[in-house]
Amino acid sequence: MLPAILGICGTTLSDEERAFFREVEPAGHILFKRNCVDRAQMLALTDDLRALSGREDVPILIDQEGGRVARMQPPEWPAFPKAEVFDHLYEVAPITAIEAARANAAAIGFTLKEVGVNVDCLPLLDVRQPGAHDIIGDRALGSDPMRVAALGRAVLDGLRDAGVVGVVKHMPGHGRALADSHVELPTVDAEAQALESDLVPFHSLNKAVMGMTAHVVYAAWDAARCASVSPKVISEIIRGRIGFEGLLMSDDLGMQALAGDFTTRARDVVAAGCDVALHCSGNMEEMAHVAAGLGEVTAEGRARLERAMASVAEVTPVTDYAECIEKRDALLAVLRG
Repeated sequence: MLPAILGICGTTLSDEERAFFREVEPAGHILFKRNCVDRAQMLALTDDLRALSGREDVPILIDQEGGRVARMQPPEWPAFPKAEVFDHLYEVAPITAIEAARANAAAIGFTLKEVGVNVDCLPLLDVRQPGAHDIIGDRALGSDPMRVAALGRAVLDGLRDAGVVGVVKHMPGHGRALADSHVELPTVDAEAQALESDLVPFHSLNKAVMGMTAHVVYAAWDAARCASVSPKVISEIIRGRIGFEGLLMSDDLGMQALAGDFTTRARDVVAAGCDVALHCSGNMEEMAHVAAGLGEVTAEGRARLERAMASVAEVTPVTDYAECIEKRDALLAVLRG
């Protein structure tokens, strides 16, 4: 198994993709807006990916956060609120906000399961900071670490209620970044003591089964390398201080925060301690270079992947999409007075 999660170019698998995926056996796949037309098409695509991999539980990921980050969009799929809404509700009614976040996440999960997607890259546990770049912004669950942790746990629980694995991101925290890591490499100059608050939500949810790194340099920990390619940050901060034991994936290798060709990028994130490299574009030439930089997934990485997918294998939902939406909307009505 290749320690990589790979994208797909279009709405169906091409013959070239079939041959390549059969040869390299990626750990999983990730879908984007270009791959999502309607329910029938998505289910056919995800069924195809499962059949090709020979694994019924092959991870099929998506970024379906709500707000401005949603790959499955109206009118085919419902719009979900941005994370900031639950932060605002927590301000006036904490327990209500937690229940609303859980119901909302379960509703998202049900829409994903319906089309064969079993992993959502959610929740963001980045602590929002004043003056930071808006790439996190209203996607954050708040600026108070314990509030972010409480709401983040509700999101993980809600996704699991629907049989979907959640991914905590962006470890060890993207909330202070002054730049968008999609287009350049952010450097956080805060002292180590200040960074402690950023770790709180991740430490609180360190039993999460999947996590994603941040392409951000934390000068106090490793001034030369961003977290995704820093053995020190991954071993001492993510695995050590945070205590995260789940499957660790990099953020997208295609983001401009990283340097070098795709072979180098893939090799570097795995060498630093990521279990799998994430490549999203679906570009075949890039994926071939990613595969060239990687060997076989480690025994530890395979075990973490298996544990992650097993965590939802026996889930029997006790509610459904309609009930979750009704509950969420009734709880959010508190904000309207």
